[in-house]
Amino acid sequence: MAVSGFEGFEKRLELRFFHDNSTPNKNPMGLRLIDFESLDQVLTQVQCTVVSAVANRSFDAYVLSESSLFVYPTKIIIKTCGTTQLLKSIRPFIHLARTLNLTLRACRYSRGSFIFPNSQPFPYSSFEDEVVIVEDSLPKESLRHRKASVMTPSNNPSRAWHVFTASADVEPDESVVVVEVCMTELDRVNSLSFFRRKGDGNSDSAGKEMTRLSGIDLINENAFICDFAFDPCGYSMNGVDGDRYSTIHVTPEDGFSYASFECGLSLYDDGREDVAEVLSRAIDVFRPSCVSIATTYGGEDYDHEVTKRVERVLAKNLGLKCRSRLMDEFPGSGTVVFQSFTPRRR
Repeated sequence: MAVSGFEGFEKRLELRFFHDNSTPNKNPMGLRLIDFESLDQVLTQVQCTVVSAVANRSFDAYVLSESSLFVYPTKIIIKTCGTTQLLKSIRPFIHLARTLNLTLRACRYSRGSFIFPNSQPFPYSSFEDEVVIVEDSLPKESLRHRKASVMTPSNNPSRAWHVFTASADVEPDESVVVVEVCMTELDRVNSLSFFRRKGDGNSDSAGKEMTRLSGIDLINENAFICDFAFDPCGYSMNGVDGDRYSTIHVTPEDGFSYASFECGLSLYDDGREDVAEVLSRAIDVFRPSCVSIATTYGGEDYDHEVTKRVERVLAKNLGLKCRSRLMDEFPGSGTVVFQSFTPRRR
């Protein structure tokens, strides 16, 4: 492994809001009314910028210089890689929401274990310090149900999953399952798709070519893909499919290669594809040696059969064996299941 390189593992923040009952004539656009200049000021504090964007009737999706931002009427999801200062976005986002008469209902901060933890600025080299910063940034009186947890697989303690949640409600407030996949030691041949080629045009056209060459466009053929290629290598995309999002970020350099896939979905939507098959297609793009999957069941009850089906499908399709499965409960934020996989031969 390289002594130092670009940090692919993202920090992820989700903030959920609700309208004050006393607010007359509530605008259904909610947080989507925040102007771009205000968003850009928040991102400047985080140390990233918007490089591409797309929107539909349900939400706005921004590809960032370091990962992604999604803005729904009552929810913000932002994930950033590298050495960005993600937690500096909490206070300004809450302030912007208040100007729209929206009150914070829940917060969730999560991340994997960094490849280069010593390169992270304060407070990101210590999860305990991160939790202190998050708690100090949240309103003290409303989000009473709080929990921090580090889910550490016995087979690979260096690849833990860190989660902090805070909620005003004991029960989750939305029926969405969030699946976060982290992949390291990507297949070297597959990774070549994410290096720029001479004469491949601008970042938008090069991004579309990477999407096609890698097979990312086949993961969810119903999604509109907003993609971007970085120079000399690297790739990001946001997928928009109705009110569901997906996102992929790739750091292809050998020695610290990394890719992530995330999607928000409902397990029981009619006509939606099997989540296990979607994950199988996403992981197959990269053929990694190490895979972790964190699944957060929000308002939907934890379904053990879904967890087992993911394990069966990844074993059958990709030869990946589940080495560890951990589960934890978070008040107001649901159940988190954290699975770790490596190829059977290992």
